Parts: sequence; C-alpha cells; structure tokens
Amino acid sequence: MIPNSSLPILSLITFAPLVGAVLVLVLPKDSKSAIKLVSLVASLVSLILTHYVWHHFDPNAGLMFEERSAWIPAMNVDYHLAVDGLSMTMVLLTAIIMPLALLASWKQEGNVKLFFLLFLLLETGMLGVFTALNFFHWFIFWELGLIPMFFLIRIWGAEDRTYASFKFFLYTLAGSVGMLLAFAFIYLATNSLDFIDLRQKAASGELAIALGKFVESINTHIGMHIDPTRFASLLFWGTFLGFAIKVPIWPFHTWLPDAHTQAPTGGSMVLAAILLKMGVYGFLRIVLPIFPYQVQAHINVLLFLALASIVFGAYAALAQTDFKRLVAYSSVNHMGYAMLGIFVTVATAANVADLANEKAAALNGAILQMFNHGISSAALFFLVGVIYERTHTRKLEEYGGLRKIMPIYAGVLGISMFSSLGLPGLNGFVGEFLVFKGAFPIVPLVSSLATIGLVITGVFLLGMMQKVCFGPLNEKWKGLTDMNTREICIIAALMFFMFWIGLYPGPLLDASNKAAVQLVDLFQNLGH
Repeated sequence: MIPNSSLPILSLITFAPLVGAVLVLVLPKDSKSAIKLVSLVASLVSLILTHYVWHHFDPNAGLMFEERSAWIPAMNVDYHLAVDGLSMTMVLLTAIIMPLALLASWKQEGNVKLFFLLFLLLETGMLGVFTALNFFHWFIFWELGLIPMFFLIRIWGAEDRTYASFKFFLYTLAGSVGMLLAFAFIYLATNSLDFIDLRQKAASGELAIALGKFVESINTHIGMHIDPTRFASLLFWGTFLGFAIKVPIWPFHTWLPDAHTQAPTGGSMVLAAILLKMGVYGFLRIVLPIFPYQVQAHINVLLFLALASIVFGAYAALAQTDFKRLVAYSSVNHMGYAMLGIFVTVATAANVADLANEKAAALNGAILQMFNHGISSAALFFLVGVIYERTHTRKLEEYGGLRKIMPIYAGVLGISMFSSLGLPGLNGFVGEFLVFKGAFPIVPLVSSLATIGLVITGVFLLGMMQKVCFGPLNEKWKGLTDMNTREICIIAALMFFMFWIGLYPGPLLDASNKAAVQLVDLFQNLGH
C-alpha cells in the first residue's frame, strides 16, 4: 500500500506546482495558451495525487505518508512532511480550489506569464504549510504564501491596489516576525523545531522546564530577573499574533476587506478559501499543542476575540454597499465560528467534569467549517468576479433584477448564498451546528451571544441577494449575458461539494475525528 511506500508522494503534491512554475518560466511570454495549460496541468497533478492520498488515508493511523530526512544536521533540522486528521482536509481543499482559481483567471491577458507563475508558487507555499512538520521549512512555505499574493494584488488589483497590497504585506509580515522570534527562543531552549517533538515536550512538561532553564541562564548572564511564566506567555502571544492576523481574528482583521476587494477574482478565491485557513490551521497544529498552559491561562480573552469576530464581522458586513467587501467581511464572521470551536476545546464548565464529547464535536465542527468556508467563499468571490467582469461595478445599489436576464447566475448565487448562510442540506450548516452543539454546554453565554452573528448573517446575505437579483431590472444591464460554459463548470464543481458535504459529511468528519479527540485529550489531561 502507498502509505508504506518509499514514494515521496507529499513532496510530489507540494512541489508539482513549483515544477510547473519552472516550466512556465522557460516558456515564451507570448505563448499565453501554453502558459495557462501548463499551469492548469501542474495544479491538476497535485489534485490527482491528493485524491490518491485521500483514498488511502487512515485517520486512525496518526501521521501518514511521512517523509523524514536529515537536512541541516548541525541545527537538528529535518525535512519532515506528513498528514494527519488536522491537515488532510486542508491539503484536499487546496488541491481542489487551485485549479478552479486558475480556470477563473483563464481570460487574464495582461502579463500572463508572471500571473500564472505567481499562482503556482502560491500553491506550493500553501500545500507546504499543511504538510511540513518542522518549523524551519514550514516557515519558508508560510512566507511563500505571502509574497506571491502581495504581487497578485499589487499588479492586477483594482484601483486601490497599492494601498491594499502594502497593508496586506505589512500586517502579515508583522505577524510572521512575532512568530519567528518566538520559535527562535524555543529552539534555543530545546534545540528542536519539530512540531511533533515540541508537542510531546509540551504535554510532558519538558518544554516548560527547558524554557525555565533558558530564562535562568539569561538572568544569570545579563543580570535580569525575567519570570519564566511571563516569558512563556510572551512566546505564546508572539505566535498567536502571527496566526490571529492570518485568520483574521478581530481586531487584527482590517487588512482583509481591502485585500479582498482589490485582488483579482482568482486571488480573492484563494485568499478566502485557503490563505485564511493557514491561520486557523496554525492554531490547531502549533498554538494549542505547543502552548497548552498559556492557551488555558488566557482562554477568556481568546473566547472574547472569537465572539467579537463573529458579531462584529457580521455587523460590518451588514453595513457594506460593495458586493465584494460584503463577502470579505462575512469571512471574518465565519472564521469566528471556527475559532470558537477551537477555543472551546480548552474551556471548562462549572460543575461539569467530563465534556470530552462536546469538545470533540466543537473541534470537528471547526475543522469542517474551515473546509466548508473554503468552498462557499470561493464560490461567492467567483460569482462577484463574474458579475464585475460584465458590469465593471461592485456597488450593490447599481444591480437589481438580474434574475430576469441571468437566471443561471441568480440560481447559483442563491445556492452559494444559502451555503454560506448555513441552510440545512448544504455544507455550511454541518460545521456551524457541530460548533454550537459542542460550545453551548461549555460556554453558554458566549454561545448565546454568538447566535447574534447567525441572525445578522442571514440579514446581510438575504439583503445582498435581494439587491442583486430581485426588484426592477436596471435598464443599463439589459444586454448582459448569462454564465458561459467555463463559468458554469467552475461553480458546478464547488456546488458539488456544497451538496455532498451538506448531505453526507461523514468522510470529512471521519478524517478529522481521531486527531480532534487527541487534541481534546491533551487538555483533559493537563494538570493530571
């Protein structure tokens, strides 16, 4: 079987787009069709190999398809790749979204070579974040997900692209610096950058002891009196900042609406569907396992930030008059649900001893919400791009009545809207239901307040649908054409997952459940 094979399939998945980027680089810039075709084929190679991995994935086996070899022995750095229940669905999501984003960009004519080259580099970076297990090369992949997106916004963005691209870059760079400094200190204390090794050290208390000795040596050498507990908290907050900006969690979210609004359609699809999930994944893979005591100590603050993201994100979306900006703010709201499901794992409830099942439900819901939001947000941003390409406006008040001349568009927009809204039978419902099912018994007040976000989400999404598709037709749109075959194929692929997960979420939940239970057990056993 392939899991025990020597074939480095995760490396092939991760670097297939990079190979495609090299091929694009040597093609003449005038060969636009060849460049697009090579890019699409490279992305499809990753998708096909990912499907193979998904087919052979055993969620009860722990780390699978593991690749490990010494890379920089002097620094104790290994090249270490693997997937488990925390990362498998994210690799699958990335492999699905990228070919669709490339197809969504098929009509791109300006500087095609650089455009598709950046997309392929971006895909390698994102896949690497979800497969790498050593911080040294994981961080290289993390930054590779930042730089191409900066140029995609800066070169091919809308009218305020310069402002949006630099804001995106500076925010995410600031987060990366905090995270890099934190892990530099962890490495100096433990001589390890391996996520699995650090997780084991954290669970056994060895990490806390190593950091304590490191702080003691600093105090001895420089004559200061740094408290080891406060030092560990600083490392936690430095790492937290890097991921909180990426998610983004309120109040670190202000870069997102600008970046989304200015990015080209394919860029917006990838940004919402995958790049945001890199931040949420960081909490699952790094923050919770490596900083369990610090997360537990600051859980009330973290729950408040998740709640603020849900409620404020929904209210901000409600106030928008720009179609794309409305969808962007809805991402802040929806990622808030995922963060609530993750932080509930650490919370405790008065007079209730064992809440392991509820916590596992919330955490599984959060992981599923990541996948579901990736599908629904990619669909909505694609549909914004479809109508913008025809009308060259994103102002909601300028639309109206499009259902009469674009019935296919109105139909798929309605389905995508209900997917984002969480209508039972579609994918968005399952993840949010599990989050609230797990959260209510543990943090009833926070969960009750979070339902405000559900109500407001319904208001702004239904209002958006009303303004775009219903009412009197704006006379200047009389000549608009409905969706073409390419556009229908892209949205059909996304709608397949909306219905499949909505009606049969079992495979995705089975993939994550074992890893979710192990993470819950980690916090159940803290202090025992």
